[in-house]
Amino acid sequence: MRYAMIMAGGAGTRLWPMSRADKPKQLLEFIERKGTSGRRSLLELSAARLEGIVPPERRYICTGEQYRSAIREKLRSFTDDRILGEPVGRDTVNAVGFAAAVFQKLDKDAIFAVLTADHLIEPDSTFARCVDVGFKLVEQDPTRFVTFAIKPTYPATGFGYVECGEPIADGGAKLSHVVERFVEKPDLHRATAYVESGHFYWNAGMFVFHASTFMDRLAKFKPESHAGLKKIQDAWGTPKQRVVIDEVYPNLPKISVDYAVMEPASKDPSVTIAMVKMDLDWLDVGSWPSYGETLTPDKSANRVSGPGQTIIHGGKNNLVVTDGPADHTVALLGCENLIVVRTPDATLIMPRDKAQELKDLHAKVRPELR
Repeated sequence: MRYAMIMAGGAGTRLWPMSRADKPKQLLEFIERKGTSGRRSLLELSAARLEGIVPPERRYICTGEQYRSAIREKLRSFTDDRILGEPVGRDTVNAVGFAAAVFQKLDKDAIFAVLTADHLIEPDSTFARCVDVGFKLVEQDPTRFVTFAIKPTYPATGFGYVECGEPIADGGAKLSHVVERFVEKPDLHRATAYVESGHFYWNAGMFVFHASTFMDRLAKFKPESHAGLKKIQDAWGTPKQRVVIDEVYPNLPKISVDYAVMEPASKDPSVTIAMVKMDLDWLDVGSWPSYGETLTPDKSANRVSGPGQTIIHGGKNNLVVTDGPADHTVALLGCENLIVVRTPDATLIMPRDKAQELKDLHAKVRPELR
């Protein structure tokens, strides 16, 4: 049967000061959807995209255990048994492995999609069609690993890339190809060459796996993770479940699924890596400049979000984000290319081209403000 797991970990430090340890980016209600009122969180949007793809009782979220209550409050359809709570984050291979271990125990024929909680993806109908193709590819051949690929719009150095190979018959969708290789976060020179070649796509960080196949390959490529997750699998559904997770999980090796499994699997003849092209609008909302892309600019390319009054006079290409109160005014005079983010207890001001350095600044902030 088909299952889905949304990865909702990550600290979101490049969205400070709104993203905090107790309320990371995936839980921030700061996304304005066209044609709707109010704001929604990235996690809410990710969960909504599963409608019509996987039944509600087979949808799961993998997140920090400390966020369980907040998720249960906002997403009431996710019962406690379908929230995979990590005592600490141990990167994506263990989040995926956690889900695979649970699904394998529940259903020996489980096939599951790994989805993300920090991307904006539109339209939902195209997304659903692509995920359905991914499921069908694994249903046809359980040894397949499927990844989803986005046509690059610029030579990004912060994303992984996949090289597109020969087409795969996928029932007429004509979206599927063999993956020739994975390249994780290339330098600018290589990224530029990849984009210009037309043969490389961004790796969207979303996958479809047969749970048993993933666990078998994890045992081969990352046996330390497999051994720990097997203990969690054995304890799942028993009175020892939480105790075993808390004891085992913090000691799992911290590494991404791309490095730990996908790259070595691409060289393993027993596994076929397939990619499904996603021809849709895809935005990784991982920084303030990328968040700005979700907002409609004015005639001077200024973008504004949040309650209160924002005045920009004689300025252009600025981003101002506020988190109340409604009677507070933020004013910019003659400013260009600035990002201003105001919360009740912290204010960030930085040039747009310094956004990638925010993580370094975050490390110097008082712990109670992180």
